[in-house]
Amino acid sequence: MRRDDRVEYELVFRSSYASVLRTAFLVLHDKGRAEEVTQEAFLRLYERWRKAIRYDHPVAWVRTVAVREAIRRAERERRQMVMELVDDRGADDRHRDLDLLDAVAALPPRQRAAVALYYLEDRPIDEIAVLMEVSSSTVKQHLFQARNRLGVALLEGVSGDGE
Repeated sequence: MRRDDRVEYELVFRSSYASVLRTAFLVLHDKGRAEEVTQEAFLRLYERWRKAIRYDHPVAWVRTVAVREAIRRAERERRQMVMELVDDRGADDRHRDLDLLDAVAALPPRQRAAVALYYLEDRPIDEIAVLMEVSSSTVKQHLFQARNRLGVALLEGVSGDGE
């Protein structure tokens, strides 16, 4: 990589790393895994820098890569967790206190990503659709389903506290 390209890449990296990391964290709810995803996304940007500098928004590209990988990892981990729960039928955590972050963390990965990007990152639906590679109506459906699940989970947490 040429020196000018390296300097330009470093500027993009320094100005956007924290924001991309925050987005990955909101999807994964784990700082270490979010750092891995973010670093991997920036490494891919670095490897493609000569092509990437022609993109209108290289930061949007790297954020998209990070969100997609975070969703993939979250979905994989959720499948593993479901299998572990099936193996451990005696565990009953219905009475544990639920706060909003716990409830969001329990959402399916795509719903969690939509909630994080829309409510916590304050991103418009059309941008979320691009990041998640789905239609705007699919993002709206993820948000609708997530709100319903959150409502149920939070109400169960409240009713469980009084027992």
